[in-house]
Amino acid sequence: MKGVVYDWFGLNVWLFHFINNIRSEFLDKVMLLGTALGSHVHFDIYIILLIVIVFYNLAKQNTHSFSKKEIYFWVTPVVVLGVSYLLDGLFLEIIKPLLDFPRPPLALPIGTVNIVGIAEYHHSFPSGHSSFAMMLVASIWPLLFGWQRWIGVFFVVWVGISRVSVGAHFPADVIGGFITSFLIVILVRAILKKLLQDN
Repeated sequence: MKGVVYDWFGLNVWLFHFINNIRSEFLDKVMLLGTALGSHVHFDIYIILLIVIVFYNLAKQNTHSFSKKEIYFWVTPVVVLGVSYLLDGLFLEIIKPLLDFPRPPLALPIGTVNIVGIAEYHHSFPSGHSSFAMMLVASIWPLLFGWQRWIGVFFVVWVGISRVSVGAHFPADVIGGFITSFLIVILVRAILKKLLQDN
């Protein structure tokens, strides 16, 4: 089962080597930046920035009263991001040690993995950085339009590829992180919508 779902009949390792072997000093710095921006330790900065943007846009409307629809539009992404962050963190705390998949430096032969930054060896699936990046963008997606959505997609892909490039994760870990956090955001948004409709 693991050979199909996780290893993809060898494609997972092949893709890892393909991405991980593309090297240059500049690219390494770009990938380290992507990894840094996709770290959950910056959650406080991201949510504060989101709250500032929400308040700015509400204040810009120059009105003393807002419709329920306007409040829902601007406030929901903040709530979704906060709740999704807690649930996603709890999920990762449980599933990563439970599965305990080895990371590339431990799973692959010595000398075949290019490591940029600090080497990590355990709890590979799913990728926490990829999960956080997807959760962040999926949570604020309703507030994004046109080119902003393209930037959001670029950010998610950048963080995901960076985790493979620096030797921290297999592509399957990245995809797993994307899927799990996306489903969490969809679930939180659906529950919140249901609660608001009932009131």
